[in-house]
Amino acid sequence: MFRLVRFWARRWARGPGAPQVVLTVEAVRAAGADAGVNDVARQLGLDQSGASRMVSAATGAGYLERARSTTDARRTVLRLTSAGEELLGGARGWQRETFDALTAHWPASDRERFAGYLKRLADEVGA
Repeated sequence: MFRLVRFWARRWARGPGAPQVVLTVEAVRAAGADAGVNDVARQLGLDQSGASRMVSAATGAGYLERARSTTDARRTVLRLTSAGEELLGGARGWQRETFDALTAHWPASDRERFAGYLKRLADEVGA
């Protein structure tokens, strides 16, 4: 597992956007419509201050914006900007292309089965 993580991390650094920014934007998307910093912290397994720094970086880069909650005007929530949507689209496309390139010599049935197992593992660990 560590070899795979190192392998992907090295390639991700050359992919679209800094890994921390992509993770932050993805955490906001996964947390839902009224996501806040604490939701990002839970999604990423971080403390609130670490998540706050990551949110600030993603906001400063123009991928997130702060807005008033539609359900509680006292609350500030995070929303993806159009640049954030594009970043996620690019990151997901890069992941698909990289997976396809790495498994190009595999039979299609093996590729589909492996992708299914990866999704299953991610779902089971709550990723």
